Amino acid sequence: MVKRTPKEILHRVMRTARLNGWSIAVFAGLCALISLAFGDLVGAFIGIVVTVGGVTEIRGLRRLKQHDAERGMALLIRAQLIVMGVIWVYGVERLMSFDLEGSMAELKSAIKMISDLVGMNLFDVLSLSDQDIAQLLRISFYSLYATVLIVTLIYQGGLALYYRRCRDAVREALTAPPDISALQRPRPTVGEDAMDN
Repeated sequence: MVKRTPKEILHRVMRTARLNGWSIAVFAGLCALISLAFGDLVGAFIGIVVTVGGVTEIRGLRRLKQHDAERGMALLIRAQLIVMGVIWVYGVERLMSFDLEGSMAELKSAIKMISDLVGMNLFDVLSLSDQDIAQLLRISFYSLYATVLIVTLIYQGGLALYYRRCRDAVREALTAPPDISALQRPRPTVGEDAMDN
């Protein structure tokens, strides 16, 4: 495996922060607006807090561009912890407050509405008992939230660890003296001197 230079690590960190920060900010911001439009204040609040996490990562990127390695990397790590924390709090709360009866009533209402639209009784076509529907709802609900929590832990937690591991290399890249050899103009040869005159 090729060892990356501090400058290469810095560029990779900045590229990752730009993509991740903007993706989170835009997606979560849109989710917050949609939740607000549907009157889901909790969903809107969660979307706003996750958006703050994305904006925090963008602020960290800006600090790195200003050669502030300490503050920039701290903001990048904090952004991941904000996003992971709020998603975990929301996900665990949802898992603890699963309402099977309410979910079954909503699902039956939706199936009845679709049955009326297509002109056939989907309950008969699907031949699902209340026990089958309850089992399906329970499995779907717990699987969805468990997946969200695991993916968030792996992605946001992994990214926070990645940023933390890159701190020293980023600091070194941002505090290293500039390479002036690349800025110096090469000495002209004898033929070039004559052409300049």
